[in-house]
Amino acid sequence: MTSFQSVAAQALRARYGNDALPGPLNEISAQLLEHRSVRAYTDQPVSDEILRVSVAAAQSASTSSNLQAWSVIAVRDRAKLAKLGELAGGQRHVVDAPLFLAWIVDLSRLRRLGDAMNAPALAVDYLEMHTVGVVDAALAAQNAAVALESYGLGLVYIGGMRNHPEAVAELLGLPKGCTVLFGMCVGYPDPAEQTGIKPRLPQASVLHFERYDASNEPAQIQDYDARMDAFNASQHRKSRSWSQLATWRVRGPESLSGRDRLREALANLGFELR
Repeated sequence: MTSFQSVAAQALRARYGNDALPGPLNEISAQLLEHRSVRAYTDQPVSDEILRVSVAAAQSASTSSNLQAWSVIAVRDRAKLAKLGELAGGQRHVVDAPLFLAWIVDLSRLRRLGDAMNAPALAVDYLEMHTVGVVDAALAAQNAAVALESYGLGLVYIGGMRNHPEAVAELLGLPKGCTVLFGMCVGYPDPAEQTGIKPRLPQASVLHFERYDASNEPAQIQDYDARMDAFNASQHRKSRSWSQLATWRVRGPESLSGRDRLREALANLGFELR
């Protein structure tokens, strides 16, 4: 077994337990299987060269109708990072990150293009176009994440950018028709704080053939809860099953950390969502 096959096999066991799925493995699949959220970094900066290559990878992702309805802002200013960390709910890793990437649903470029060409851009006001921007930004960010990790960097996505969308937009100088979908802390992982590979739901819970089938879901989730309990114990974290966490997260608008007013915030930022 080659080194990357060994790495991938270990990652598969971490994801799925002892019943790791067989299949062909290569260097790319091994890297993807090894992904984990990294929240502690060394002081080593992330170079502009690696940043630019990673953004090139982001721009190589699929994009609906080649509209490329996204942008990204690289933030290194410590005062700005401190404010972003505060807006994200007091997340220390945002404050400490050597590099923070704000991934933006950007429909403003299409508006400006319409103005420049004296052409209508009325479709920008519809929910479909916002959805296009969300998908484009997510695909671009994940491409960048894979590229960054290939250089030995670690990262974690920050959904807390949606806690206070207007304040984030003002801090980053966003024009009308832009909103930060999520952030991404990037840096070289601190070797003193090792992060394990988090288990995922059994593949049978998410992979369906020909039609949706949830008949075995209770047993699958019970198995997953047990694996998550063991993972949390190994990471010295509070024991809480996935079922408990998931139901707590969706219990009501109060569990959304301010994001229950996201439709209102998007309207304030120029998204009509017709």
